[in-house]
Amino acid sequence: MKAHDGMYIDGAWRPAAGRDTIAVVNPADEQVIAEVPAGGAEDVDAAVRAARAALPAWAATAPAERAARIAALRDVLVARKDEIAATVTAELGAPLPFSQAVHAGVPVLVAGSYAELAASYAFEEKVGNSTVYAEPVGVVGAITPWNYPLHQIVAKVAPALAAGCTVVLKPAEDTPLTAQLFAEAVHEAGVPAGVFNLVTGLGPVAGQALAEHDGVDLVSFTGSTAVGKQIGATAGAAVKRVALELGGKSANVVLPSADLARAVAVGVANVMGNSGQTCSAWTRMLVHTSRYDEAVALAAEAAAKYGDRIGPLVNAKQHARVRGYIEKGVAEGARLVAGGPEAPREQGYFVSPTVFADVTPEMTIAQEEIFGPVVSLIRYEDEDDALRIANGTVYGLAGAVWAGDEAEAVAFARRMDTGQVDINGGRFNPLAPFGGYKQSGVGRELGSHGLAEYLQTKSLQF
Repeated sequence: MKAHDGMYIDGAWRPAAGRDTIAVVNPADEQVIAEVPAGGAEDVDAAVRAARAALPAWAATAPAERAARIAALRDVLVARKDEIAATVTAELGAPLPFSQAVHAGVPVLVAGSYAELAASYAFEEKVGNSTVYAEPVGVVGAITPWNYPLHQIVAKVAPALAAGCTVVLKPAEDTPLTAQLFAEAVHEAGVPAGVFNLVTGLGPVAGQALAEHDGVDLVSFTGSTAVGKQIGATAGAAVKRVALELGGKSANVVLPSADLARAVAVGVANVMGNSGQTCSAWTRMLVHTSRYDEAVALAAEAAAKYGDRIGPLVNAKQHARVRGYIEKGVAEGARLVAGGPEAPREQGYFVSPTVFADVTPEMTIAQEEIFGPVVSLIRYEDEDDALRIANGTVYGLAGAVWAGDEAEAVAFARRMDTGQVDINGGRFNPLAPFGGYKQSGVGRELGSHGLAEYLQTKSLQF
């Protein structure tokens, strides 16, 4: 797509206040493919003002009409799925089949789910002698990451619109073209002017201005825990609501009774998807000592199949970061059984699919989020040991449990300090709440729980 040279504010593309731009780089060949405006506080202020002006009418719009606009948005996303996939591949580097299936496909499911929820949600209920109303929280400042550029936008904007909120979006600077495509889709779907607004820019400038703005009632942020803490502190000072979806270091627990070959194959695939750039990836594989050596061999074999099937990392900084973690793993005594820090190609930000064995729970690669195609295999002695290791990080976003008996897996999963657990390879559910325990965040996305984040309650007593 051709990049817009302005911001989408109050239903139209308008010039940015300043002249600074952001270069969009294709991470597969390191070539600049576009430039977009680097917005600042003045652009954010204009967008927030437009959102506030549009709020009363949109909040008063019947839920059925809000549902119709979201359904229309879903239909536009379907019609433009090939363009979306190609754009994500160009600016993120994801292989085209993955972009088509996941980056373009999943947001359609999520948008559709909110079209249905907006029409069916109980925005009013009787509780004894009270009537309780669920009302929109107001203007939402949505700050989204680069790793799933359209999914994370839809997961915030669709429930916000369903709730009756208006939105200002600040997308990640690495993937602004997908956000511009989304703005075009919103416009084509007939969403009223000012209900959705887009400002491209850098996080410390435009993102900070959005989080601090007095006209924003809720900040919904997905990204690193470090930045999430800053946004939480900023919002807390203004007693402003936040929804934070942050980092993860998820455990993939393979119990002795599990189908080991399947558990390892699916576990490695989970980490390799999107080149490991997934906050919920099962990057720690926990295997009982009696089956550990077999699991290591299976994991190395599985990783080797992804050598030419995964895309690059998003940028040079992320490339250096992931390679640095791999070097750290070797330095701390972990054993490389696949991949390594050496770049597999001369051009592009590629990292080899990497598997570490002999990882101990205290190692850096077992504690910190790497955000790359790196799997760490950790042995455990019994279930209590496995639980101690699984819960032994500051994160609690996702995880997996494998066992021959489903009830056994469920019993273990219920003891894990994490927000979402897949049992024996359970399928993605766009209606299930997604979000973390501990430093993995505050609040939930997707389904009715995601919609509730954008609502506040008022009770009338009779």
